[in-house]
Amino acid sequence: MSAGNASLIRQVRSRGVNSEQVLNAMAAVDRKTFVPAPFASRAYEDIALPTSMGQTISQPTVVGWMTQELRLTTSHRVLEIGTGSGYQTLILSYLARYVYSLERFRSLADTARETVIEKHKRKNVSILHMDGGIGLPDAAPFDRIIVTAAAEDVPPKLLDQLKAGGTMVLPINCSATEQRLMRVDKRPSGPEYTELFGVRFVPLLEGVKDE
Repeated sequence: MSAGNASLIRQVRSRGVNSEQVLNAMAAVDRKTFVPAPFASRAYEDIALPTSMGQTISQPTVVGWMTQELRLTTSHRVLEIGTGSGYQTLILSYLARYVYSLERFRSLADTARETVIEKHKRKNVSILHMDGGIGLPDAAPFDRIIVTAAAEDVPPKLLDQLKAGGTMVLPINCSATEQRLMRVDKRPSGPEYTELFGVRFVPLLEGVKDE
């Protein structure tokens, strides 16, 4: 692990991410790999950074918290909505049995596939150029679902694809200016919602782009 990544993990730990499994997975992933060259000098800061297509690579502490709230085991199949750079995807791959990640921009999906699957040789990952809003019904149900774009509400199609007893973590728009991270646990009596903390994500949009 590089000195920069070690410093980043210390920052994430100091801000409340205390799962050793999550911290070890984050330590195995060099964030600089996913940061565009103009921002490389800031790769190990605990901040969100711009990537291509108007997207961002999330703040590492937020990545850590979202991953921790999933409470993953190596038996879990995970659906990720919004591959982006692939940073979160690669971290998930060290914690879950299999990760399906959906990205609406073709160029982002292609780049993330090259980085995560080809460069890092992760055989338990599929990155698909698809509309994340409809999920992946052919591979459902999933033990865990993580959404890295802000929805107006918990998408019913995704909730339907969550296994009974499963967990979804996603940001929700509470107002025009406020988003809150939400954990949804699918109980026999119905979904149980836990509000976590304020975040800032790009919106969850329908459709795919060939850009």
